[in-house]
Order: sequence, then structure tokens, then C-alpha cells
Amino acid sequence: MSNTDTRPIEQVCINGPHTFDLDRRPADDSTSQDRVSAPPEGQLSPGVTSTASGVQLLEPREVPLGGPRAMTVRRTMPQRARSLVGAWCFLDYYGPDDLTQAKPMRVPRHPHTGLATCSWLFSGRIDHLDSAGNWATVRPGEVALMNAGRGISHSEFSTDDTTVLHGAQLWYAFPEEHRFVAPSLDTHLPEPVHGEGWTAWVFIGDLLGSRSPVKTYIPLTGAEIRLEPGRTLEIPVPSEHEHGLLRVSGAIEFNGTPVPPDHLAVVDPGAQTLTLKAGQDPVLALLIGGEPLNEQIVMWWNFVGRTHEEIAAYRAAYQAEMGFEAPTEDSPLASQLAEVGSSTGVRTERASQPDGTQDEVDVAPGALGEPVTGELRDVLAGTQYRDGTPFPQFGDFPPGQAAPLPAPALPNTRMKPRG
Repeated sequence: MSNTDTRPIEQVCINGPHTFDLDRRPADDSTSQDRVSAPPEGQLSPGVTSTASGVQLLEPREVPLGGPRAMTVRRTMPQRARSLVGAWCFLDYYGPDDLTQAKPMRVPRHPHTGLATCSWLFSGRIDHLDSAGNWATVRPGEVALMNAGRGISHSEFSTDDTTVLHGAQLWYAFPEEHRFVAPSLDTHLPEPVHGEGWTAWVFIGDLLGSRSPVKTYIPLTGAEIRLEPGRTLEIPVPSEHEHGLLRVSGAIEFNGTPVPPDHLAVVDPGAQTLTLKAGQDPVLALLIGGEPLNEQIVMWWNFVGRTHEEIAAYRAAYQAEMGFEAPTEDSPLASQLAEVGSSTGVRTERASQPDGTQDEVDVAPGALGEPVTGELRDVLAGTQYRDGTPFPQFGDFPPGQAAPLPAPALPNTRMKPRG
């Protein structure tokens, strides 16, 4: 799934709760700093509240995937006062949507770097296609973890036979030593584990005596949990990990704190046991967690990097490889376009939007107006960017697919790593 905000803002990615001075100096002022302090009880920032029990409640905000005509998701992370739970840095929850009445999921080709996307469905099916050569249909109860690593592009479309779409997508940020690995896709159908009044499906990590074989580059937890009415479940967890509980349906308390509908409740390291208590109705929830990342990262649009320059380079590479903008000098594409000749003026091309419509975008001089394919792609086989990244960084796609999504413009202030 893409973060299809047309004006994405830089996300400040820090483990643990934090409050910020919202009246900051301009980003180019070397004395400008976000002041971090211990969280008081009450509202830390719009959307994040700290309770007396130490549980933080992250309020969802509705985000249309590509505009008012597209399907809507409820996003609980990232927030200004809470960017990470372990290494998890993004959580979208959607549905249940009746696709005979609501918009289906239509997310054309788009890029990712430095992270993994994790898809988990309660109902419906989604077709996944990526530039690492993977095609998969994501089904309820089967996790799909796409490792972007140094760079990948993919598309996601709900299947034509899906009548009700209901699920979540999470991202986790890769630690420094692994963030340039080759892209890949892992899928796994976990067996349920049962106890008195509860059932769990552990799709990532180790929990409740169940271990997922899906590889992650930092210790993480991800599980669907169902409780019968009135039941209490106590879960032993590593005390050094952070944890979050997304309320999907049914009233539930998390470590003694009632969780409002669609909210993410978060606890910081220190707890050795997590206590989940159901109300009068059956409960469905997602539990996530993991070892704190403890690194400074920059997260913008669909990219995770470490510096402003990295994010700008990822965007430039993607835009050029998709044909939206002229390549930069460090791209193997630049010299080849110079040899074959390039356009001399801006022209207009059509680009897909997530709701299935197409909008016009300006294509800069020297751009192709379409993704790199055919003879030009063959000529560039085996080439690299100056930093050693294989070309094309965002891979190849089969013919006949919807046009890719263009990247938004970069912010007009410098993006800074935080942590």
C-alpha cells in the first residue's frame, strides 16, 4: 500500500513518547531543535493521549488513498508524538468495506525503500505484484511481508471477486546494517493457537508459544487475537520491547486502559506481561511490538532513509525510471538518453491515480514519458548508480499494467533525521 498523500510531510521517527515544540524555527536555522520531554498525563499532541496507567492512545485519522474518490483508511501511525512501536513505523486499518457500495483498493505501481510492508486481511483478497518478480494473492489469515530493502516497486488491487474488504497494512523500518538488502517477498499461513476463551494467529515473531518462520531484520511481533466475551488474556512479553494493540471490534481493555474503537494503544518497555480484557462482546484485535529501533531515520512518502539527500535521491531515481522527470547525473539513464537524444520541452503524459482515474502530469525534458523498458532497458542491464545501487533501483514490471504513481514534490524545507 502506498502513502498516497499528495503533500506528505517529513515524519519524525522516534521510539517512545515525545512532545514537540510546535512553534519551530525554520528548518535551515542551525539552532532549531525539537524539544523532547517526559510525557505528562493527558494529550501529548493532537491524536495522542497519555493515560494514568502509562498507556498511550493513538487516535486514527481518515486518509483517502489518492483523493476523495478513493477508498479511505484509518491511520494510527505515524503520529507527531508517536512515530514508532518497536521498528513498526506505519499502520493503516481499513474496512470492513462493502465493495458493492464502496470503492475497491486500487493502488498502482509505487516505490518503497528501507522498510518492509506487512499485509494482514480479515476478509477479502488483494493481488500483489512487485518488481522483484513476485506475484501473490493476499488472503485472510495469510501474511505477506514485502522487504523493500534498497528499492522495490509494487501494486495492490483488491480482486474482482472480493465483496467485503477488511484488513491492515503495517510497515517496519530496517536497521542500518540491513537496509540495502535485495528486495523480496515472504508469505506465511500461521496455524492458530488456542487457550481458554482466546485464539491467536502469530504472523510475525514469537508469542504465546507460537513462532512465525517469516524473517525480520529486527525482533518484531505481529498477531491477530480473538477473545470471547468477558475473557482476560495475560501474555508474557520481553520487558525490553514496546507493544501496541489495535482495537478492531469489541470493547477491550489493554493493561487496564479501555481502548476506543480503531485506536492503537501503546505501552513502552518495562512490562513483562500484557493484559487484554474483553467486554460483553467478542473481541478482535491486532497486537504488534518489538525491540526499539533506536536509530535516527527520515520517513517521507513511501521512503525510509537516513538523510534528506537520500530521500531526494530515491525520489529522483524513481521519477526518472518511471519517465516522469529527467534523470540526475549519477543515473546510468542520463548518458543513454543523451546518446539517443531527448525531448526539448515539457510535455504532458497520463498517470494513474489510486482510485482508478488518470491525471495529467508534466514530463520534464530528458524524461521518457513511460517506465524504462525494451531496448533501452536491455542496454542498461548490469549498470549501477554511482553509489553502487543496481539499475533500475525500482525494478522491472510486466507489460500491460496500470501506469505508475508519480511521486509528490519534495518539501520546501530540509528534512532532518530524528531519534
